[in-house]
Amino acid sequence: MKKYLLVPIILLSLSNVSLFGQDTNGKKSVAADRIIKVDYNKSAGKLNTMFKECIGAGRANEGLRADWQQQLALAKKECDFKYIRMHGLLTDDMAVYKEDSKGNPEYNYQYIDALYDFLLSIKIKPFVELGFMPSALASGNETIFWWKGNVTPPKDYKKWEDLIRNLTQHFTERYGADEVKTWYFEVWNEPNLSPGFWTGTQEEYFKLYDYTARAIKSVNPAYKVGGPATAGAAWVPETIEFATKNNVPLDFISTHAYGVGQGFLDEFGGSGTVLSKDASSVSGEVINSRKQISSSTKPNLELHYTEWSSSYTPADPIHDSYHSAAYILQKLKQVGNAANSMSYWVFTDIFEEPGPRFTPFHGGFGLLNTQGIKKPAYFSYSFLNKLGETELQNADTSSWATKNAKGNVQVLFWDFTYTLQDATNNQQYYIKDLPSKSKGAVKIEVAGLQKGKYTLEIYKVGYKANDVFTDYLGMNKPNQLNLQQVSTLKQRNNGSPIVTENITIDSKGMYSKEFNINENDVLLLNFVKQ
Repeated sequence: MKKYLLVPIILLSLSNVSLFGQDTNGKKSVAADRIIKVDYNKSAGKLNTMFKECIGAGRANEGLRADWQQQLALAKKECDFKYIRMHGLLTDDMAVYKEDSKGNPEYNYQYIDALYDFLLSIKIKPFVELGFMPSALASGNETIFWWKGNVTPPKDYKKWEDLIRNLTQHFTERYGADEVKTWYFEVWNEPNLSPGFWTGTQEEYFKLYDYTARAIKSVNPAYKVGGPATAGAAWVPETIEFATKNNVPLDFISTHAYGVGQGFLDEFGGSGTVLSKDASSVSGEVINSRKQISSSTKPNLELHYTEWSSSYTPADPIHDSYHSAAYILQKLKQVGNAANSMSYWVFTDIFEEPGPRFTPFHGGFGLLNTQGIKKPAYFSYSFLNKLGETELQNADTSSWATKNAKGNVQVLFWDFTYTLQDATNNQQYYIKDLPSKSKGAVKIEVAGLQKGKYTLEIYKVGYKANDVFTDYLGMNKPNQLNLQQVSTLKQRNNGSPIVTENITIDSKGMYSKEFNINENDVLLLNFVKQ
């Protein structure tokens, strides 16, 4: 493996002229277009890691697949997600509920146990989305997605309540109350998209929420339950008002936001999505949700965005594009402290809402494609996970600077530029080879460093740098990848440092250098004390 890692380091170190501007100790001809100044001794406090609190996955049954589990274990190791949320826990393919000939409920949790045992074995906790309706308990036949999740209210709310209570009791007996106290129980998914995800009314959703919350709390009052898990940041004030007026338990608000400005439930990307030009898309909705909570009767509720991404369709090529890496970081930085978690939708293209996909790169939501090849979006999270636990004061709005207890320093910075052309949608634009234009030089100044020798690791995502889709285009977009092609794409997009160099910090404690940056580049500098 070491032989392979040396190749990109050596080759790319020969092209430093394109990455680095002139060292500031040498002669400079032009001033930097942007300066990021930080001081090792000026802390901004503990780094807020809401970005890795939770990650999404398609549906529970997919989590029984070996390749899904292998990919999640990798994402856990390199990105360190704490929770995972998915649809379909109670859908028929999880074999949870049926009734005997007399209408008596029968419960079965063997599939859920297999899934949750695995999650906990790799130290990921479930963010339990309770849905969809088992067909034996459903009031109608309406379903959503290829895998037919039933979206109707229960035919008998008492039987639904009994199921949720029994399931919660089962979790308690299997994993212990102390463990389950750390979980989140979320009631349903996007009930405001009717009839898509819920054929009932808002009033009927609140009834479902009431029965569900009381069932969970009857097992243990310390268990956390919330909702409304709406699309488009909807129903937040209404949910709080309902819970307050009716004395219904509510421990957190959950809702969703996507960075496109039209329609929902476009499973196949057929309507043509357009990335929003609004600089505060997604993040503005999160900040507004926090304001709604703060001005409510329950101002201290946690806020969890249990789905977010650039686009709500799993047929949007922006998900595969290098533009996504900078987009993700820009939105997370803008959110700041407004959310307790921002759960990216989703970690893998093993995702079958529109049915199994037929090509390796099809605009799927995943950070990883079906073969486990890392997309540019993946590196947003793996780079974030390399940051230290203490944030440094930093006035730049498109970067993080951190340090850790070992004396190491990390500077993660990027450019996000909206390049989508007018009258063009995502499906037409992001499928192309899209060279990036220069955005000038970024000067990095780190003061207060401890004197001594450091290894400086430089990581990058951008056009033709950990840019698997452009590599795939270079292969002429094969509909199926052979083993060698998979190996090649994984090796070329493995996230290794593009440059590793030894530097010496003198008694002045200063590092200063300019870096050339292009549109939608992401760079991570990791100063490792020797």
